[in-house]
Amino acid sequence: MGMGTSNFVIRWINFLTMLLAIAVVIFGVWMSTHHDGCRKSLTLPVLGLGAFIFIISIIGFLGAVKKNTILLWIYLIMLCIILVAILVFTVLAFIITNNGSGHNVSGLRYKEYQLKDYSSWFLKQLNNTDNWKRLKSCLVKSQDCNNLAKQYKTLKQYKMAKLTPIEAGCCRPPSECGYPVVNASHYDLSFHPISSNNDCKLYKNSRAVKCYNCDSCKAGVAQYMKTEWRVVAIFNSALFVVLSIIYFVGCCARRNAAQSQSKV
Repeated sequence: MGMGTSNFVIRWINFLTMLLAIAVVIFGVWMSTHHDGCRKSLTLPVLGLGAFIFIISIIGFLGAVKKNTILLWIYLIMLCIILVAILVFTVLAFIITNNGSGHNVSGLRYKEYQLKDYSSWFLKQLNNTDNWKRLKSCLVKSQDCNNLAKQYKTLKQYKMAKLTPIEAGCCRPPSECGYPVVNASHYDLSFHPISSNNDCKLYKNSRAVKCYNCDSCKAGVAQYMKTEWRVVAIFNSALFVVLSIIYFVGCCARRNAAQSQSKV
């Protein structure tokens, strides 16, 4: 790749990533203004990511403009570290999300999930008292369970519904309990459960309780996290390819800069 072409590409790529980094930082600041603990817990990682992208982009941009081999070396080393980190995270994400799948239940259009089916990493995170207390608070605030009654006004609509893993695990007792359904937000708990599953005892019709302390709820969250992680892993795979191309162009720019300096 020619000197002018590689420098031009690196300059514009890093200019665009600088704008992206600024947008990420602005989004992080916006998140910090919300009092929702679920959003605020992500504020520092988002701000850190934005700042890191901005610093790398500045170094790459200045290195390409000034044809400075030292700046380009620093840029390439940092980019290489990112590539390794993305590769390691993506491989781990695919390994962690390899286990766990829903179980079909007769008469239902959605699956139910069991915590024991998921990887030990998910079990460790979700069984941690502090982690689950924070996640449970987010689930209660999300109003997902309370909205079911508004979404499905009749018993027939509710029985035909396709609930999400979190709705299926956190908003209702497991089917094996055998509690008769009154409506989308209420079950007849006077009925003696036919299962020894501890979740049957933990479920309450109260909006603040529901099945948030159940293993079935943790399993629903695990399935949600698994899906999200898979999406991130696929995105990272594409990002790895793009950054590898940028790394190649950066190597050309550094080599061309070194050659131009040696001629001076």
